[in-house]
Amino acid sequence: MEEILPGLYRVEVPLPRNPLRSVNSYVVRGEGRDLIVDTGMNREECASVLLRELRELGVDPRRADFFITHLHADHLGLVSSLRSGDSLVYFNRPEAELLSSWERMGGVILLTGIPDEELLRMMQTHPGRLYGPSALPPFTFVGEGSRIEVGEFSFTCVETPGHTRGHLCLYEPRRRLLLSGDHLLGDITPNLSPLSEEENPLGDYLRSLERTASLDVELVLPGHRRPFRDHRARVEELKLHHRLRAEEVLSLLEEGRKTAYELASEMTWDLEGPWESFPPIQRWFATGEALAHLRYLEEEGRVRRVEEGGGIRWELSARLSQGLG
Repeated sequence: MEEILPGLYRVEVPLPRNPLRSVNSYVVRGEGRDLIVDTGMNREECASVLLRELRELGVDPRRADFFITHLHADHLGLVSSLRSGDSLVYFNRPEAELLSSWERMGGVILLTGIPDEELLRMMQTHPGRLYGPSALPPFTFVGEGSRIEVGEFSFTCVETPGHTRGHLCLYEPRRRLLLSGDHLLGDITPNLSPLSEEENPLGDYLRSLERTASLDVELVLPGHRRPFRDHRARVEELKLHHRLRAEEVLSLLEEGRKTAYELASEMTWDLEGPWESFPPIQRWFATGEALAHLRYLEEEGRVRRVEEGGGIRWELSARLSQGLG
């Protein structure tokens, strides 16, 4: 546990056998009620650490409210077991609708080209299925500009779609703090994966980065790893990363049509070893990342989808394939 400022603490909640290693839960002390930002997965290893640190701070989760930055299980998973009937759970409306049904992902799965047996393995190990909340709590919906007052802190909600459809950050202008969830991470590139055929998460993310860069921020408190400064430099690094990713996708498509899954298997990743050695869930995230870049390039008119063999393959647009791009 780390004290960031008087009344504001960071708790590292472990994520066993997960490359992220841990998630940050932030505790804001208030008068009568405290605020807990993100919770960890719904598993004993997470609950025991978070509850121990809350006890050390003298925080009773039954007399606290919760702010959840986005729908992923490592941020949302424990909220139902921690909250009481009086707790407010601040959340975004777009993702509350998604949480009600996994079947909503059917259309986007067709765009990936993932083989059926592989898809089954991915879904069996998906953390959203294994470690999500035991039941969905009643949410208090917040969005751009919503205010949350806790003790000496006055937070403003900032909508930052991209990593997920309804991702929210908390901005404290007086202290120039940004609780960034998974929108801005200091040494990790947030995964981008469409959850519907229509979504363009990379386009959303790049616009959200510009929105974030306009804020006056001294310290970023991210969802994973250490707090960091100079958020505008990090924004530029992330924009460059995705520009290079898009160029890699275009280069690989010069060889011919590919499914998103085939494309992901040929892209460069930080994980060691060949594609076949990646855990199924990491192949799922990599395929989602490839698809996010394909959707972005499709919106830009640089690639197009082709129905082939009952599935979708991707190719360079006619303009680019003729060398006019």
